[in-house]
Amino acid sequence: MGNFSIALSGLQANTVALNTIGNNLANLNTTAYKGQSTSFEDLFYQQIGESGSGDAIQSGAGVKVSGTDTNFLQGTLLPTTDSADMALAGNGFFVVQQNGVQSLTRAGNFQLDSNGNLTTVDGEQVMGYGATNGVVNQSAGLQPLTIPVGANEAAQATGNIQVTANLDASATVGTTFSSPVQVFDSLGSSHQVTITYTKTGTNTWDYSVALPAGDATGAPSNNTGTLTFNSAGQLTSPAGSVANITFPGLTDGASNLSFNWDLNDSSGNPTVTQLASASSNNGTQQDGFASGVYQSFTVDPSGVITAQFSNGRTSTIGQVAVATVANTAGLTVTGNNNFTTTAASGLATVGVAGTGGRGTLTDDSLEQSNVDISTEFSNLIVAQRAFEANSKTVTTFDTVTQDTLALIR
Repeated sequence: MGNFSIALSGLQANTVALNTIGNNLANLNTTAYKGQSTSFEDLFYQQIGESGSGDAIQSGAGVKVSGTDTNFLQGTLLPTTDSADMALAGNGFFVVQQNGVQSLTRAGNFQLDSNGNLTTVDGEQVMGYGATNGVVNQSAGLQPLTIPVGANEAAQATGNIQVTANLDASATVGTTFSSPVQVFDSLGSSHQVTITYTKTGTNTWDYSVALPAGDATGAPSNNTGTLTFNSAGQLTSPAGSVANITFPGLTDGASNLSFNWDLNDSSGNPTVTQLASASSNNGTQQDGFASGVYQSFTVDPSGVITAQFSNGRTSTIGQVAVATVANTAGLTVTGNNNFTTTAASGLATVGVAGTGGRGTLTDDSLEQSNVDISTEFSNLIVAQRAFEANSKTVTTFDTVTQDTLALIR
Protein backbone atom coordinates (compact mmCIF):
# COMPACT_ATOMS: atom_id res chain seq x y z
CA MET A 1 0.00 0.00 0.00
CA GLY A 2 1.08 3.58 -0.71
CA ASN A 3 0.55 4.51 2.92
CA PHE A 4 3.52 2.41 4.00
CA SER A 5 5.85 4.02 1.42
CA ILE A 6 4.91 7.49 2.67
CA ALA A 7 5.78 6.58 6.24
CA LEU A 8 8.94 4.79 5.09
CA SER A 9 10.12 7.89 3.23
CA GLY A 10 9.66 9.87 6.46
CA LEU A 11 11.66 7.32 8.42
CA GLN A 12 14.45 7.35 5.84
CA ALA A 13 14.60 11.14 5.65
CA ASN A 14 14.66 11.61 9.39
CA THR A 15 17.29 8.88 9.72
CA VAL A 16 19.53 11.06 7.54
CA ALA A 17 18.75 14.06 9.76
CA LEU A 18 19.61 12.06 12.89
CA ASN A 19 22.84 10.86 11.27
CA THR A 20 23.78 14.46 10.39
CA ILE A 21 23.11 15.67 13.91
CA GLY A 22 25.00 12.72 15.36
CA ASN A 23 27.96 13.48 13.10
CA ASN A 24 27.94 17.11 14.23
CA LEU A 25 27.95 16.09 17.88
CA ALA A 26 30.69 13.52 17.25
CA ASN A 27 32.84 16.30 15.78
CA LEU A 28 32.39 18.84 18.56
CA ASN A 29 36.15 18.75 19.21
CA THR A 30 37.32 18.29 15.62
CA THR A 31 39.65 21.08 14.52
CA ALA A 32 37.87 23.59 12.25
CA TYR A 33 34.94 21.20 11.70
CA LYS A 34 32.00 22.80 9.88
CA GLY A 35 28.56 21.75 11.11
CA GLN A 36 25.94 20.47 8.67
CA SER A 37 22.15 20.51 8.54
CA THR A 38 19.66 18.39 6.57
CA SER A 39 17.03 19.89 4.30
CA PHE A 40 13.81 18.10 3.27
CA GLU A 41 11.38 18.50 0.38
CA ASP A 42 8.12 16.79 -0.45
CA LEU A 43 7.86 14.19 -3.22
CA PHE A 44 5.55 14.22 -6.22
CA TYR A 45 1.77 14.46 -5.87
CA GLN A 46 -0.94 12.35 -7.49
CA GLN A 47 -4.13 14.06 -8.59
CA ILE A 48 -7.05 11.90 -7.57
CA GLY A 49 -9.84 14.16 -8.65
CA GLU A 50 -11.29 17.64 -8.59
CA SER A 51 -13.47 19.55 -6.18
CA GLY A 52 -16.78 21.04 -7.16
CA SER A 53 -15.03 24.31 -7.92
CA GLY A 54 -12.53 22.59 -10.19
CA ASP A 55 -9.65 22.66 -7.74
CA ALA A 56 -7.32 19.69 -7.95
CA ILE A 57 -7.51 17.07 -5.24
CA GLN A 58 -3.96 15.82 -4.68
CA SER A 59 -2.36 13.14 -2.57
CA GLY A 60 1.29 13.43 -1.54
CA ALA A 61 3.78 10.59 -1.89
CA GLY A 62 6.06 11.40 1.04
CA VAL A 63 9.34 13.23 1.71
CA LYS A 64 12.96 13.08 0.61
CA VAL A 65 16.26 14.67 1.62
CA SER A 66 16.92 17.61 -0.67
CA GLY A 67 20.44 18.26 0.59
CA THR A 68 22.86 18.70 3.43
CA ASP A 69 24.05 22.27 3.97
CA THR A 70 27.45 23.05 5.47
CA ASN A 71 27.82 26.02 7.82
CA PHE A 72 31.09 27.74 6.90
CA LEU A 73 30.96 30.33 9.69
CA GLN A 74 34.32 30.67 11.41
CA GLY A 75 34.82 28.76 14.62
CA THR A 76 36.45 30.19 17.74
CA LEU A 77 40.23 30.67 17.51
CA LEU A 78 42.05 29.34 20.55
CA PRO A 79 45.77 29.85 21.28
CA THR A 80 48.18 26.92 21.49
CA THR A 81 51.90 26.59 22.20
CA ASP A 82 52.90 25.03 18.87
CA SER A 83 54.16 27.28 16.04
CA ALA A 84 53.04 24.62 13.54
CA ASP A 85 49.43 25.34 14.54
CA MET A 86 47.77 27.95 12.33
CA ALA A 87 44.27 29.35 12.05
CA LEU A 88 42.58 31.39 9.36
CA ALA A 89 40.75 34.45 10.63
CA GLY A 90 38.28 35.16 7.86
CA ASN A 91 37.64 33.70 4.45
CA GLY A 92 39.76 31.02 2.79
CA PHE A 93 41.28 27.56 3.04
CA PHE A 94 44.74 26.09 3.40
CA VAL A 95 45.91 24.14 0.35
CA VAL A 96 47.17 20.60 1.02
CA GLN A 97 48.35 17.90 -1.34
CA GLN A 98 48.87 14.16 -1.28
CA ASN A 99 49.97 12.01 -4.22
CA GLY A 100 49.54 14.96 -6.54
CA VAL A 101 45.91 15.56 -5.51
CA GLN A 102 45.15 18.92 -3.94
CA SER A 103 42.47 19.53 -1.32
CA LEU A 104 41.30 22.46 0.77
CA THR A 105 41.11 22.53 4.56
CA ARG A 106 40.41 24.92 7.40
CA ALA A 107 42.21 22.69 9.90
CA GLY A 108 45.63 24.16 10.66
CA ASN A 109 46.83 21.55 13.16
CA PHE A 110 49.95 20.94 11.12
CA GLN A 111 53.12 19.16 12.13
CA LEU A 112 56.68 18.57 10.93
CA ASP A 113 57.88 15.22 9.66
CA SER A 114 61.44 13.91 10.04
CA ASN A 115 62.56 15.85 6.96
CA GLY A 116 61.08 19.13 8.11
CA ASN A 117 58.12 18.99 5.73
CA LEU A 118 55.06 20.84 6.99
CA THR A 119 52.20 18.33 6.84
CA THR A 120 48.70 17.66 8.10
CA VAL A 121 48.14 14.96 10.72
CA ASP A 122 47.31 12.61 7.82
CA GLY A 123 50.61 13.28 6.06
CA GLU A 124 49.33 15.66 3.39
CA GLN A 125 51.83 18.33 2.38
CA VAL A 126 50.98 21.93 3.16
CA MET A 127 51.42 24.04 0.03
CA GLY A 128 52.79 27.54 -0.34
CA TYR A 129 55.41 29.65 -2.06
CA GLY A 130 59.16 29.14 -1.70
CA ALA A 131 61.76 31.77 -0.91
CA THR A 132 65.18 32.41 -2.46
CA ASN A 133 67.74 34.33 -0.41
CA GLY A 134 65.01 35.38 1.97
CA VAL A 135 62.62 36.67 -0.72
CA VAL A 136 59.31 34.88 -1.38
CA ASN A 137 58.75 34.07 -5.07
CA GLN A 138 55.03 33.78 -5.73
CA SER A 139 55.51 33.56 -9.49
CA ALA A 140 57.22 30.17 -9.14
CA GLY A 141 53.94 28.45 -8.28
CA LEU A 142 52.87 26.30 -5.37
CA GLN A 143 55.26 23.89 -3.72
CA PRO A 144 55.38 21.87 -0.50
CA LEU A 145 56.62 23.94 2.43
CA THR A 146 59.73 22.71 4.23
CA ILE A 147 61.17 23.99 7.50
CA PRO A 148 65.02 23.79 7.79
CA VAL A 149 64.97 21.52 10.85
CA GLY A 150 68.52 20.70 11.95
CA ALA A 151 70.04 22.99 9.31
CA ASN A 152 73.10 25.13 9.96
CA GLU A 153 73.39 28.67 8.68
CA ALA A 154 76.96 29.29 7.52
CA ALA A 155 78.95 32.12 9.04
CA GLN A 156 79.34 35.35 7.10
CA ALA A 157 82.45 37.47 7.35
CA THR A 158 81.94 41.16 8.02
CA GLY A 159 82.01 43.15 4.80
CA ASN A 160 80.84 46.54 6.06
CA ILE A 161 80.91 48.40 9.36
CA GLN A 162 79.32 51.68 10.40
CA VAL A 163 79.93 53.81 13.48
CA THR A 164 77.69 56.58 14.74
CA ALA A 165 79.89 58.84 16.88
CA ASN A 166 80.70 62.41 17.78
CA LEU A 167 84.20 63.80 18.26
CA ASP A 168 84.53 66.75 20.64
CA ALA A 169 85.36 69.84 18.56
CA SER A 170 86.63 71.61 21.69
CA ALA A 171 89.16 68.90 22.51
CA THR A 172 92.83 69.84 22.49
CA VAL A 173 95.27 68.56 19.90
CA GLY A 174 96.51 65.11 20.85
CA THR A 175 93.22 64.06 22.44
CA THR A 176 92.24 60.48 21.61
CA PHE A 177 88.90 58.69 21.55
CA SER A 178 88.00 55.10 20.60
CA SER A 179 85.04 53.27 19.03
CA PRO A 180 84.90 49.48 19.55
CA VAL A 181 83.18 47.43 16.80
CA GLN A 182 82.56 43.68 16.89
CA VAL A 183 83.28 41.98 13.56
CA PHE A 184 83.28 38.37 12.33
CA ASP A 185 85.76 36.49 10.17
CA SER A 186 85.00 33.78 7.58
CA LEU A 187 84.91 31.08 10.29
CA GLY A 188 82.37 32.99 12.33
CA SER A 189 84.84 33.94 15.07
CA SER A 190 84.28 37.39 16.52
CA HIS A 191 86.96 40.05 16.87
CA GLN A 192 86.76 43.47 18.46
CA VAL A 193 88.05 46.09 16.07
CA THR A 194 89.03 49.36 17.73
CA ILE A 195 88.90 52.65 15.81
CA THR A 196 91.10 55.21 17.56
CA TYR A 197 90.68 58.90 16.70
CA THR A 198 93.48 61.38 17.49
CA LYS A 199 92.92 65.11 17.10
CA THR A 200 95.68 66.61 14.97
CA GLY A 201 94.36 70.13 14.39
CA THR A 202 91.29 72.25 13.87
CA ASN A 203 88.58 70.14 12.24
CA THR A 204 90.99 67.23 11.60
CA TRP A 205 91.36 63.89 13.33
CA ASP A 206 93.62 60.98 12.39
CA TYR A 207 92.14 57.51 12.71
CA SER A 208 93.64 54.05 13.14
CA VAL A 209 91.75 50.75 12.89
CA ALA A 210 93.30 47.85 14.82
CA LEU A 211 92.63 44.28 15.92
CA PRO A 212 93.63 42.99 19.37
CA ALA A 213 97.23 41.88 19.58
CA GLY A 214 97.64 38.26 18.46
CA ASP A 215 94.49 38.12 16.29
CA ALA A 216 96.42 38.59 13.05
CA THR A 217 100.06 38.18 12.08
CA GLY A 218 100.17 40.13 8.80
CA ALA A 219 100.55 43.86 8.34
CA PRO A 220 97.17 45.60 7.98
CA SER A 221 96.38 47.86 5.02
CA ASN A 222 94.12 50.88 4.50
CA ASN A 223 93.60 51.02 8.26
CA THR A 224 94.85 54.58 8.88
CA GLY A 225 93.91 58.00 7.56
CA THR A 226 92.49 61.42 8.37
CA LEU A 227 88.95 62.66 8.95
CA THR A 228 88.24 66.24 7.93
CA PHE A 229 85.20 68.24 9.08
CA ASN A 230 83.72 71.56 7.96
CA SER A 231 82.79 74.48 10.20
CA ALA A 232 79.35 72.93 10.83
CA GLY A 233 80.93 69.75 12.18
CA GLN A 234 80.00 67.66 9.13
CA LEU A 235 82.47 65.13 7.73
CA THR A 236 83.81 66.22 4.36
CA SER A 237 86.62 63.73 3.82
CA PRO A 238 86.85 60.84 3.20
CA ALA A 239 83.60 60.90 1.23
CA GLY A 240 81.31 57.89 1.48
CA SER A 241 83.52 55.18 2.90
CA VAL A 242 86.97 53.85 3.64
CA ALA A 243 87.35 50.78 1.42
CA ASN A 244 89.15 47.49 1.94
CA ILE A 245 90.47 47.81 5.47
CA THR A 246 92.33 44.49 5.56
CA PHE A 247 93.91 42.34 8.27
CA PRO A 248 95.78 39.37 6.77
CA GLY A 249 97.04 36.24 8.51
CA LEU A 250 94.32 35.67 11.07
CA THR A 251 95.65 33.30 13.69
CA ASP A 252 92.44 31.19 13.82
CA GLY A 253 92.96 30.11 10.20
CA ALA A 254 90.17 32.21 8.70
CA SER A 255 90.50 34.10 5.44
CA ASN A 256 91.94 37.58 5.52
CA LEU A 257 89.51 39.95 7.19
CA SER A 258 88.60 42.76 4.81
CA PHE A 259 85.76 45.24 5.21
CA ASN A 260 84.58 48.73 4.31
CA TRP A 261 83.92 51.48 6.81
CA ASP A 262 80.70 53.19 5.72
CA LEU A 263 80.80 56.83 6.77
CA ASN A 264 77.27 57.73 5.59
CA ASP A 265 73.89 56.39 6.62
CA SER A 266 71.22 55.17 4.18
CA SER A 267 70.14 58.77 3.57
CA GLY A 268 73.67 59.88 2.70
CA ASN A 269 74.28 61.76 5.96
CA PRO A 270 77.70 61.37 7.65
CA THR A 271 77.56 59.18 10.76
CA VAL A 272 80.68 60.67 12.37
CA THR A 273 80.37 64.31 13.42
CA GLN A 274 82.57 66.86 15.19
CA LEU A 275 80.52 69.04 17.51
CA ALA A 276 81.34 70.93 20.68
CA SER A 277 80.09 68.26 23.03
CA ALA A 278 81.69 65.30 24.73
CA SER A 279 82.96 62.58 22.41
CA SER A 280 80.53 59.71 22.35
CA ASN A 281 79.66 56.45 20.62
CA ASN A 282 75.99 56.27 19.71
CA GLY A 283 75.91 52.94 17.93
CA THR A 284 77.65 50.55 15.60
CA GLN A 285 76.49 48.26 12.79
CA GLN A 286 78.12 45.46 10.85
CA ASP A 287 76.88 42.74 8.51
CA GLY A 288 78.83 39.68 9.65
CA PHE A 289 77.59 36.87 11.87
CA ALA A 290 78.60 33.54 13.38
CA SER A 291 77.18 30.24 12.19
CA GLY A 292 73.86 29.21 13.69
CA VAL A 293 71.63 26.17 14.10
CA TYR A 294 67.89 26.21 13.34
CA GLN A 295 65.82 26.82 16.48
CA SER A 296 62.20 27.54 15.59
CA PHE A 297 59.88 29.26 13.15
CA THR A 298 57.01 31.74 13.21
CA VAL A 299 54.26 32.68 10.77
CA ASP A 300 53.05 36.27 10.35
CA PRO A 301 49.46 37.33 9.46
CA SER A 302 50.26 37.23 5.73
CA GLY A 303 51.56 33.66 6.01
CA VAL A 304 55.27 34.45 5.69
CA ILE A 305 57.32 31.80 7.50
CA THR A 306 60.45 33.02 9.27
CA ALA A 307 63.06 30.67 10.71
CA GLN A 308 65.12 31.62 13.77
CA PHE A 309 68.71 30.45 14.26
CA SER A 310 70.86 30.18 17.36
CA ASN A 311 73.07 33.07 16.20
CA GLY A 312 70.13 35.44 16.49
CA ARG A 313 69.58 35.57 12.76
CA THR A 314 66.23 35.12 11.04
CA SER A 315 65.49 34.05 7.49
CA THR A 316 62.30 34.03 5.40
CA ILE A 317 61.80 30.48 4.10
CA GLY A 318 58.39 30.58 2.45
CA GLN A 319 54.78 31.73 2.58
CA VAL A 320 51.64 29.71 3.27
CA ALA A 321 49.11 29.69 0.40
CA VAL A 322 45.43 30.47 0.98
CA ALA A 323 42.67 29.56 -1.48
CA THR A 324 39.13 30.84 -1.97
CA VAL A 325 36.21 29.57 -4.05
CA ALA A 326 33.24 31.45 -5.48
CA ASN A 327 30.65 29.18 -3.83
CA THR A 328 31.69 27.40 -0.64
CA ALA A 329 28.33 25.59 -0.52
CA GLY A 330 29.37 23.74 -3.67
CA LEU A 331 32.42 22.15 -2.04
CA THR A 332 32.42 18.42 -1.42
CA VAL A 333 33.38 17.15 2.03
CA THR A 334 35.89 14.31 1.61
CA GLY A 335 36.80 13.54 5.22
CA ASN A 336 40.09 14.12 7.06
CA ASN A 337 38.97 17.76 7.47
CA ASN A 338 39.25 18.26 3.70
CA PHE A 339 37.11 19.68 0.93
CA THR A 340 37.42 19.38 -2.84
CA THR A 341 36.17 21.75 -5.50
CA THR A 342 33.33 20.92 -7.88
CA ALA A 343 31.67 22.57 -10.85
CA ALA A 344 29.22 24.09 -8.36
CA SER A 345 31.94 25.61 -6.17
CA GLY A 346 34.14 26.82 -9.01
CA LEU A 347 37.89 26.44 -9.20
CA ALA A 348 40.03 27.48 -6.26
CA THR A 349 41.75 30.84 -6.55
CA VAL A 350 45.07 30.59 -4.75
CA GLY A 351 47.00 33.53 -3.31
CA VAL A 352 48.28 34.77 0.04
CA ALA A 353 46.53 35.73 3.24
CA GLY A 354 45.19 39.24 3.59
CA THR A 355 44.71 39.79 -0.16
CA GLY A 356 41.80 39.30 -2.53
CA GLY A 357 39.24 38.90 0.23
CA ARG A 358 41.25 36.20 2.00
CA GLY A 359 41.52 36.14 5.76
CA THR A 360 44.72 36.51 7.75
CA LEU A 361 46.73 33.83 9.53
CA THR A 362 47.04 33.54 13.28
CA ASP A 363 50.08 31.54 14.41
CA ASP A 364 50.06 29.36 17.54
CA SER A 365 46.28 29.05 17.25
CA LEU A 366 43.66 26.60 16.07
CA GLU A 367 40.12 27.10 14.81
CA GLN A 368 37.57 25.14 16.80
CA SER A 369 34.47 23.33 15.53
CA ASN A 370 31.59 25.71 14.84
CA VAL A 371 28.99 23.21 16.10
CA ASP A 372 26.64 24.70 18.71
CA ILE A 373 25.76 21.89 21.11
CA SER A 374 22.54 23.52 22.35
CA THR A 375 21.26 23.93 18.79
CA GLU A 376 22.16 20.34 17.95
CA PHE A 377 20.31 19.01 21.01
CA SER A 378 17.23 20.97 20.00
CA ASN A 379 17.48 19.63 16.45
CA LEU A 380 17.98 16.14 17.84
CA ILE A 381 14.70 16.30 19.77
CA VAL A 382 12.83 17.54 16.70
CA ALA A 383 14.30 14.80 14.47
CA GLN A 384 13.57 12.17 17.12
CA ARG A 385 9.93 13.23 17.40
CA ALA A 386 9.58 13.27 13.61
CA PHE A 387 11.00 9.74 13.45
CA GLU A 388 8.63 8.57 16.18
CA ALA A 389 5.68 10.18 14.37
CA ASN A 390 6.50 8.34 11.17
CA SER A 391 6.93 5.12 13.14
CA LYS A 392 3.46 5.67 14.58
CA THR A 393 2.16 6.16 11.04
CA VAL A 394 3.56 2.74 10.10
CA THR A 395 1.86 1.04 13.05
CA THR A 396 -1.42 2.83 12.31
CA PHE A 397 -1.34 1.75 8.67
CA ASP A 398 -0.57 -1.79 9.85
CA THR A 399 -3.63 -1.78 12.11
CA VAL A 400 -5.82 -0.49 9.30
CA THR A 401 -4.47 -3.18 6.98
CA GLN A 402 -5.22 -5.91 9.52
CA ASP A 403 -8.75 -4.59 9.99
CA THR A 404 -9.21 -4.58 6.19
CA LEU A 405 -8.04 -8.20 5.88
CA ALA A 406 -10.37 -9.23 8.71
CA LEU A 407 -13.36 -8.16 6.63
CA ILE A 408 -13.07 -11.29 4.45
CA ARG A 409 -13.33 -13.68 7.37
